[in-house]
Amino acid sequence: MPSSSDDLVHDSHGGMPRLIEIMRRLRDPDTGCPWDLEQDFATIAPYTIEEAYEVADAIEREAWDELKGELGDLLFQSVFHAQMASERGLFTFDEVADTMSDKMVARHPHVFGDESRDKSAEQQTVDWEIIKAQERASKAQQGTLDGVAMGLPALMRAVKLQKRAARVGFDWPDSGHVMDKLHEELEEIRQASNPDEQFEEFGDMLFVVANLARHLDIDPEAALRAANAKFTRRFQYIEQALADQGKRPEDSDLAEMDGLWDAAKALEKAAPSE
Repeated sequence: MPSSSDDLVHDSHGGMPRLIEIMRRLRDPDTGCPWDLEQDFATIAPYTIEEAYEVADAIEREAWDELKGELGDLLFQSVFHAQMASERGLFTFDEVADTMSDKMVARHPHVFGDESRDKSAEQQTVDWEIIKAQERASKAQQGTLDGVAMGLPALMRAVKLQKRAARVGFDWPDSGHVMDKLHEELEEIRQASNPDEQFEEFGDMLFVVANLARHLDIDPEAALRAANAKFTRRFQYIEQALADQGKRPEDSDLAEMDGLWDAAKALEKAAPSE
């Protein structure tokens, strides 16, 4: 006779309790999945990051039919981490949810408290940052840069570090100064005399590029994703054009492929905008 646990696992409308029970069963020391049992926080973290990017990818492609599944995959990562924490006596999934709820209520006094909602989005952003600063202070994070997660993508973390520094006045006055600095960094790469210097100067250049994006109010991650997508489209055009001639890229040369690249670029520019 099936147990109540089995009934929940096979209940297609079991919601969060079902997912949590499935995770508990996967990690059961006696009857669970060997792969799941071998995992720990460190081994699962890369999957968590990957799933977050797959959610972003589905949104960017407006693949709404895929988004539900991608959000489910990301939710499962939270459940996985919470189950491992529960096994160690650290916290439970319910405590994770309660912590998030408490944070949202505290950060939105204009919705859940007695503050007025009659203020601009810009003022709400300022208030949000003040509340977060108070939260960091309560955690003994006194430094301006404390709390900027080490595990963020490097470009995103660079922007967050720069925003923090800008709050206390450590910032270029305008984008023109940043562009001048970018030219300076390019020249330093050109003059670097060994791989170690090139590595360091290249990192400095990327940091300045992130700063320029911030000054221009551009999300550098989104801009680079768009550039990656554009490169992919145009290179696929090159491959198809060569295939129509019975050729592959390795059968061609740079001059021919560069010409096809320009053709792809011209077609994109000529295409009517939606």
